[in-house]
Amino acid sequence: MVMDEDGQNLRHYSRLLMCPSSGISYDEPEPNTFSFNSPYGSCPHCNGLGSVTRVDIDKIIPDPGRSIRKGGLAPLGEYRPTWIFRQLEAIGQKHDFTLDTPISDLSEDALNTILYGSEEMIKVKNESLGITSTYSLSFEGIVNFILNQALESDSSSVQRWAGSFTNRVVCPDCQGMRLKKESLHFRIQGRNIAELASTDLYQLKEWIDALPSHLEERKLTIGYEIVREISTRIRFLLDVGLDYLTLNRPARSLSGGESQRIRLATQIGSQLVGVLYILDEPSIGLHQRDNLRLIHALQELRDIGNSVIVVEHDKEMIISADHVIDIGPGAGRHGGRIVAQGSPAAMRACDTITCQYLSGARQIALPAERRKGNGNVMLLQGARGNNLKEVDLVLPLGMMVCITGVSGSGKSSLINETLYPIMSRHFYRSEKEPLPYGAMEGLKHIDKVIEIDQSPIGRTPRSNPATYTGVFDDIRKLFAELPEAKIRGYKPGRFSFNVSGGRCETCKGAGVKIIAMNFLPDVHVLCEDCQGHRYNRETLEVRYKGKSISEVLDMTISQGVEFFESIPSIIQKIKTLDEVGLGYITLGQQSTTLSGGEAQRVKLATELSKRDTGQTLYILDEPTTGLHFEDVKVLLDVLQTLVDRGNSVLVIEHNLDVIKVADHVIDLGPEGGERGGRIIAQGTPEAVALVNESYTGQFLRGELGL
Repeated sequence: MVMDEDGQNLRHYSRLLMCPSSGISYDEPEPNTFSFNSPYGSCPHCNGLGSVTRVDIDKIIPDPGRSIRKGGLAPLGEYRPTWIFRQLEAIGQKHDFTLDTPISDLSEDALNTILYGSEEMIKVKNESLGITSTYSLSFEGIVNFILNQALESDSSSVQRWAGSFTNRVVCPDCQGMRLKKESLHFRIQGRNIAELASTDLYQLKEWIDALPSHLEERKLTIGYEIVREISTRIRFLLDVGLDYLTLNRPARSLSGGESQRIRLATQIGSQLVGVLYILDEPSIGLHQRDNLRLIHALQELRDIGNSVIVVEHDKEMIISADHVIDIGPGAGRHGGRIVAQGSPAAMRACDTITCQYLSGARQIALPAERRKGNGNVMLLQGARGNNLKEVDLVLPLGMMVCITGVSGSGKSSLINETLYPIMSRHFYRSEKEPLPYGAMEGLKHIDKVIEIDQSPIGRTPRSNPATYTGVFDDIRKLFAELPEAKIRGYKPGRFSFNVSGGRCETCKGAGVKIIAMNFLPDVHVLCEDCQGHRYNRETLEVRYKGKSISEVLDMTISQGVEFFESIPSIIQKIKTLDEVGLGYITLGQQSTTLSGGEAQRVKLATELSKRDTGQTLYILDEPTTGLHFEDVKVLLDVLQTLVDRGNSVLVIEHNLDVIKVADHVIDLGPEGGERGGRIIAQGTPEAVALVNESYTGQFLRGELGL
């Protein structure tokens, strides 16, 4: 430090990074300084997560008018002669209250001690077997106990219990930026790395491209190559239609299609040649406008010397291919052969189902008239979560409504993260918190809401369509009623592969044995004892119409419909699976082998087999994912049947065949990310098609022939 003669104008000098006015010294920067995954850069309070767990006092004390004895403290419940209540009685003696005192009447000190604990020793009496013992100990506090269980417990059930009293809130130290304050002090053109990471990619590209013009010559020389590399990588992401994403977007919030397109952008950026790329339905979740960008990106991969194989149902993608291979003629056991191949032009002349849709010989017809609805509406006001701009959603009931818009325009934020959680809390007391909104009206017009998404129906080989739909219970009861089963004393449990008795004990009824592989996915091999039949020899000897329980599980849904035609309780459930186009899967097919679209249709069939009241709202998120043109037609017939019964169907969708047959369309946009989040068109498909600002409307014109 150097100061002048009279002790004024103190100034700091250092060979290290140090502020000359304050004297604060900084570590030498390195890449880890700007990484929230490294202890060198992450915020020490939230460990780089951007959010922390906070106990919600309103959940702990839902009704301050209750006493502790009557369950005023929700985590403890009503009074029981346990150690925790004896501690509370001791605290009450110290702070002059009893367990019958309403919580609202407790002093601030008493309530703070109960919630947050105290280091001060309290004397607790314990009576056991007629012997009274006195202990002196400090009280941990209910809040601290819940926090410790939420963060440290190894038990998932305990964590769920603790989680029911906590919320994730933005970290107060870093304000959600995930980095320590020293890392955030480094700025380029006034912006730190966290601010740049939270900017939409299209805005970030503009900022990066303009940066060289703002840098002095020395800085430009140092950063030129880095800036050029960043600009190139962002351009690849823009080319595959991801301009609405931000760099700090959590990976778990990305759809399957978005994740696949990020990997695709990485491959395009690597500029490899002589590589075979295989993509499985990359158009998932992609609007028609963005689909054209994706096709261009794949053609670019091809043009630099690679081969690209795409498994796809999208018509634009098929037409843009150089060579098409059509597999069929049907699905499951009815398929498995190459039925046509050639250029897209040649495919139009073939006679397969795919070719007929390509040539226009088959198509999904427009409805004769649009439904007017039942006159009731639901109104969601002021939705402002994520990128939504104070959206007022008017949802007409008694019709099929389609929510449309380009990728990232706010469809999922509005429906899956705002509307459904509100309704789920109203009807089922769900814990899921909706995104911010103003008010909700019209819930009285429906009596239940059902969300049918594409999450798996089970995560183990033991789960299958028969167990998920509940029809397996009826099949097991049928086998237990057979004379052979009664003679042997077999109950329905004998025919379950999940409990001991009738199952093969070598594989525990799984039919396969799992071999754990280090650093590789687990391998499933056929059980050497039961050869995949799941049951022991005695159980398989009981037969209905000559078929054992294992052979029944190996039947396709279509075969099962014929086999059980005289059993009403069984036919009712499996017939709906056949009606939604799943006749080719087997009753016992492992849930882990079902695609997202198949899992969604199993769920839909399960709901269809139940009695509906005619006042149900069904919410489906892109149900056409993984579906062929013919499967889409079958699905639409099912959805229209639901609406004809008086129910309401709400579909988030990009598929024009679905949008054009809807009764009412609500289009969000006009773009994705910050440039979206508004309702720009609504009404019949014909009305939306006339809105120039709507990209969906522009593509609808061609479908409707306007």
